[in-house]
Amino acid sequence: MIIRIVKMEFEENHVPDFLKIFAASKDQISSFPGCMHLQLLQDESDSGTFFTYSHWAGQNDLASYRNSPLFDTVWGETKKLFRNPPQAWSLCDRTPAVQGAP
Repeated sequence: MIIRIVKMEFEENHVPDFLKIFAASKDQISSFPGCMHLQLLQDESDSGTFFTYSHWAGQNDLASYRNSPLFDTVWGETKKLFRNPPQAWSLCDRTPAVQGAP
C-alpha cells in the first residue's frame, strides 16, 4: 500500500475555489481503481494550506490515476490557484507490528 501526501498552499481568496474543485471531484477520485482512502486536511495555523492524504493499493494504481483524464482535469484547475509549488510524498507504512495484537 502507498500513502500519498500532497501539500498545497493557496492564497486566501482562492480557498473557496479549491474547496469547490475538491468537493466536485472527491467521489470520482475515491472511486478510482486502487484508491482506498482520500482525506482533505487543513493546516490549523494557516487556512490557505491543505494536504490531501490518500491510500493507494500500489504504485501502479497511483500512477494510473496520475496519468488519467480525471487527474488532468482536477490538477489543471487546481494548479492555477497555488500560492507556492505543491509538495508531494509517496510513503510506505513501516510501523512494526505489536506483539499479541490481532
